[in-house]
Amino acid sequence: MQVRDPKAFQATEDEEHHLGTSSPVDDDLGVKTGLKGGAHATVVAAGGVVLEEIETDPEQVTTRWELWSYYIYYIGNSGLGPFNFGPTQFQNLLYYAGHNLGTNDPCDSSVPCVLPAFGQAERNVSSTVLVANGISFAIQVVIFLVIGSYADYGSWRPWILIFWTTLAIAVSLAWLGVDTPDKWQFATALYIIGLIVYQGALAYWTAAFPRLSRNLPEMQQAQRDLVAGETTLEAFNTLEMMSRNRLSNIAFAVCSLGEVVVLFILAGILYGIKANGSVAQNTRALSIVCAYSAAVWIICALPWFILEKHRPGRALPPGANYFTVGFKNLYIAAKKMYKLKDAMLYFVRALHTILGPTFYFLFNDVLATGVTVISTLQYATVTFDTITLNWLLLVSVGLQSEYSVLDRVPDTIPLFHSGIVAQGAGVYIFWRIQKFWQVSTPRMFHYVVGSVMLLMIGNWTQKFGYHNKWEFWLYQVVYGLGGCTWYSYSQTMISEFTPIGHEFLFFSLFTISGKSSSFIGPFVTSAISNRTNNVSASFYFLFALGISACLILPFLDVERSHRDCAAFIEPEKQELEIKKLK
Repeated sequence: MQVRDPKAFQATEDEEHHLGTSSPVDDDLGVKTGLKGGAHATVVAAGGVVLEEIETDPEQVTTRWELWSYYIYYIGNSGLGPFNFGPTQFQNLLYYAGHNLGTNDPCDSSVPCVLPAFGQAERNVSSTVLVANGISFAIQVVIFLVIGSYADYGSWRPWILIFWTTLAIAVSLAWLGVDTPDKWQFATALYIIGLIVYQGALAYWTAAFPRLSRNLPEMQQAQRDLVAGETTLEAFNTLEMMSRNRLSNIAFAVCSLGEVVVLFILAGILYGIKANGSVAQNTRALSIVCAYSAAVWIICALPWFILEKHRPGRALPPGANYFTVGFKNLYIAAKKMYKLKDAMLYFVRALHTILGPTFYFLFNDVLATGVTVISTLQYATVTFDTITLNWLLLVSVGLQSEYSVLDRVPDTIPLFHSGIVAQGAGVYIFWRIQKFWQVSTPRMFHYVVGSVMLLMIGNWTQKFGYHNKWEFWLYQVVYGLGGCTWYSYSQTMISEFTPIGHEFLFFSLFTISGKSSSFIGPFVTSAISNRTNNVSASFYFLFALGISACLILPFLDVERSHRDCAAFIEPEKQELEIKKLK
């Protein structure tokens, strides 16, 4: 439900008559109802404030089975293949295809490992990975510009998610054919494509949760109570905020629990195929893991594809079709963005590196690039075989002494998603604290930001700061317990600044804006790493970026954003009503 100032949209008498809004209402509490896209639209005027909720159709109520299928999908879309072991295999093959800087000797830890990549005769491995990240992010910008808002109209969204999921599964299976160093160019292509399709599936899955939340039985009942005057606006808004956080956090916690099961099964597979028997077996095992992740994704995705209710989207705006609506919405969003002051602070990102901080995307850049930099530091510091990698993803603290690291098997480094146990515990603990004390989303967000900034501590010393094996285990714990909560709470923050009915447009725009600068981050850190031959030097840039982002956080106002979002959707609503009456 959005809150808006009625003075901002006072229609003339002619407009009211034309729009059919001149029906009598109660002096204290007015209610106007009508059908829109198959859903029941309600407008309530109470206490000088106008409230609007798009969906109140009883047939669209979110069921328990549908909700749990939504949670389970995330287990498959957790990134095990495209975001963890796929990048691991990519860096592994780069390492064996490369040579020591200045010589033709096989790579070791004495000097940077280099190879001819992206137009440079001797580009180090970390720089190659960062450039590949940048290319992937740039391609994502173009793709999301074209299809970003399609899912807001008609019944496109389920099919778009199926499309992205199918491609992601295909890429994960394709790693079976890329398991030798001479195929590192193919590995580069799979790495870039894998990040694109993984992000596409994740973005369209994530954007569904605000609508699922609004259709929860308790939310629809709360709206009826609000219309009847049996609850307060403050109580309703609190329930809505907690419902969104519940869905986002429980989805992440269920994903973490599911990943624990998936990784324990994977451990048995890796021991069964003797993944740590030799370099060749370890490399082959990484490709098998990627294919295994594809099988998991298929199993987890099917329930959501079957049980999801195909809720109708909005009608196409006048003069638009499915091929042009994406670009038209981008134009409209850019034209009207000044009305969304807090979304501007949270959204406008493309120029932040030069002109100043804009929180979400700036900080997302810090975290995403920081994780990549930390993984490359591990690549140069510690040796992990595939089995140990699996345990590193799975466990948090106290278990590292039980598993040996084979010195004869060089690094295969993941772009860490988290220590799964730690991340599940962290998200659940944050959610229980928020639920018990009814802490607002912005306040919880402050705690999340503080946890992420802890990852930057100690990078200017040789005694502490990702120089020792134990620090990478500690990183898994800190990242899991605090840093990973970013992924759930950032989504609920986005939903607070998103107009109803425009979720997929705005989630896509958030993704685009994030990627438009997220490819800047890797390119900058790549240049720093390549020039200094010191990956840790990248943290100077990332730390400054993070501090800059924090400066914008105090100025975000969720309540004002709700009013601005209602102002954003009003003109289009009136246009559609006029179109129906003509």
